[in-house]
Amino acid sequence: MLELVDVQNMLREAGLRVTRPRVAVLRAVHSHPHAQTDSIIGATRAELPDVSHQAVYDTLHRLTTVGLLRCIQPAGSLARYEARIGDNHHHAICRTCGAIIDVDCAVGEAPCLIPSDDHGFVIDAAEVVYWGTCPDCSSANVTDPDNNRPSMEGS
Repeated sequence: MLELVDVQNMLREAGLRVTRPRVAVLRAVHSHPHAQTDSIIGATRAELPDVSHQAVYDTLHRLTTVGLLRCIQPAGSLARYEARIGDNHHHAICRTCGAIIDVDCAVGEAPCLIPSDDHGFVIDAAEVVYWGTCPDCSSANVTDPDNNRPSMEGS
């Protein structure tokens, strides 16, 4: 877990006052990458039991606005937050269990930021999502002898 002094420094460097909710939310997101808001509320309350839902929502919004957190929202998913910022990484998402992992750009320094035609836009970020099946879910799949299609064990 992030040390208190590190969190305090991050907040101050971003021009924010150091408050208990900001510290707790930032530590929660660092400890639970790609977490949904409900999970972040639970992790925040483990450190700060009386924090309200609204305080966590407001803090997530503020920390995202100042660039201390990144919000991602893959298709069909609720918003998720991560503390890995400042690079142009992407994500791989399991279609079965919803696990999300970070994926660095494949070659060079952010090659995906060079579109074939930028149509006059100044491109500063790209979001690539790889969809598939994670190793755990892949190994859990077995062949159903009745129809020869993969099925989940124990389903």
